[in-house]
Amino acid sequence: MAYPDFEPNYDRFPETRIEGFDEEAFEGWAGVGAAIVRAMAVRGGRVLVVDCYPGIRDVEVLAEIERVWKPNLTIDTTCIFYPGDELTRLMARNLTTDRVRGNMYYGTVSDFIDPVLLAETQDKVAAEAGRVLLYGVAASLVCPGDLLVYADMARWEIQCRYRAGMPNYKQDNGCEDILRKYKRGYFVEWRVADRHKATLYGSIDFYLDTNTAGTPRMVTGEAFRAGLRQLAHAPFRLVPYFDPGIWGGQWMRRVCRLPDGPENYAWCFDGVPEENSVYLRFGNVRIESPAMNLTKYLPVEFLGEKTFARFGAECPIRFDLLDTMGGQNLSLQVHPMTEYIHEKFGMAYTQDESYYILDAEPGACVYLGLREGIDRQAMIDGLEAAQEGVAPFDANAFVGQWPAKAHDHFLIPAGTVHCSGAGCMVLEVSATPYIFTFKLWDWNRLGTDGLPRPIHIQDGSKVIRWDRTTGWVRENLVDRFECLSETPAATVVRTGLHELEFIETHAIEIRTGYTAHADGEFAMLNLVEGREAIIESPTGAWEPYRVHYAETFIVPAAAGDYFIRPAEGLASVKVLQAKVRAN
Repeated sequence: MAYPDFEPNYDRFPETRIEGFDEEAFEGWAGVGAAIVRAMAVRGGRVLVVDCYPGIRDVEVLAEIERVWKPNLTIDTTCIFYPGDELTRLMARNLTTDRVRGNMYYGTVSDFIDPVLLAETQDKVAAEAGRVLLYGVAASLVCPGDLLVYADMARWEIQCRYRAGMPNYKQDNGCEDILRKYKRGYFVEWRVADRHKATLYGSIDFYLDTNTAGTPRMVTGEAFRAGLRQLAHAPFRLVPYFDPGIWGGQWMRRVCRLPDGPENYAWCFDGVPEENSVYLRFGNVRIESPAMNLTKYLPVEFLGEKTFARFGAECPIRFDLLDTMGGQNLSLQVHPMTEYIHEKFGMAYTQDESYYILDAEPGACVYLGLREGIDRQAMIDGLEAAQEGVAPFDANAFVGQWPAKAHDHFLIPAGTVHCSGAGCMVLEVSATPYIFTFKLWDWNRLGTDGLPRPIHIQDGSKVIRWDRTTGWVRENLVDRFECLSETPAATVVRTGLHELEFIETHAIEIRTGYTAHADGEFAMLNLVEGREAIIESPTGAWEPYRVHYAETFIVPAAAGDYFIRPAEGLASVKVLQAKVRAN
């Protein structure tokens, strides 16, 4: 296809309008501060608690709240945590020495709080007769207070702040390798912060969006919770974010209507609830909130009973876009088998995935599986020699290459060597633990930071399935299409994933309309062909929802069945639907 033949109308700023709370949202410090002071006055309150996600601009937020509240005593909760070097020591097993990967932390924020300092701080609050401001990470553990404000922010914004020099919590590592800062957040800081925040959803009085410097946005806790409930009962989109990469291309710049500036765009995260945000519109105020808040607050309504029972409060499916059109090959890589990722990194399941080809240039290919009869040791020796700079790795001699065109679907169960070649626009459908990619060879490149990109041959060599060679790949992983139904209205084709993977995908070509049965579980979809489609409730339970080409959208379990039809003037559209396999 090589670019759509229509003018794209991809929406980079999707939002959900929340009804009934227009007067309960505030923007700017004047409005935010006045609302907090009014609420404290109504309650006759003395202790104001501002609990924070790690990464908040404390210099700004603390100063502004002090200015309006005028406390007699301010306590910054950094004082109750162990010193920075002790935090690092406590996290050492989880952080490891690797640049990228660590071990998932399953404890709580209290593990990093000095109980003696906590008790002393609680005594100070009790002894103060005047106004008190408790501010910072886990502030509500010191005292529940008379009013609870939760200051939150998006994961992507935290990563941008890391890049701009922000250190990790109580660390002096602003100039440290961004991958190491991100790792500390991903494996430890964000885990304990999310668990702590999940205990507060029902008691938050005000939810404070601190993503934009100088422009806070806030809603009442009641409005925030109502917004999440509305989100869980109708289709919605996540806020996509785009990032350049050494191998990135030019397709997304055009189709997703991205600004000039970066040399390329490599990734688009547009269907990853753990990483993306949602926009909630309350009157004239738009609140940005991590989508994880929906997952943690209403897991059954969002995911469905069976998915929640199997995975807990975690969305196990993610969609993202990988653009190599006008770019380069991805790194040659492999994902760990479940036993390996569980034993070594503490993860419950691994990153099975697939490449659905949205678009491709002539001659494009996907590297997938191994060639017949290769020498295992020769391949590992070649990879190690390439890593040491002795000689480039001859990928063509060891790895299978498969021609790629629009709407091909390549299945990639864990253990399968793979990468997208140049000239592909990939919709990657996978399980969520995406940080566990073992790169084997990166084509002699440096990253955009000027450093060699992390290579993990030792880990990779332990998880490669050497039996996944050309014949097996052809039989099991390339365009394994099965037509499930065909009517004048729609054609449904099962495209994967492999029987070893828990995700089921259907490509649905819709001419007049198609009713998808939710069966009490959530679905993630992308409009892979056609300018625009309309999603409707057969019972009128929610307003019709429009989606555009290449946009990922989610239909939560509580939304029920949904009817998809082409927008006005279109003969047909096609969606790729992913769900957790029923058996």
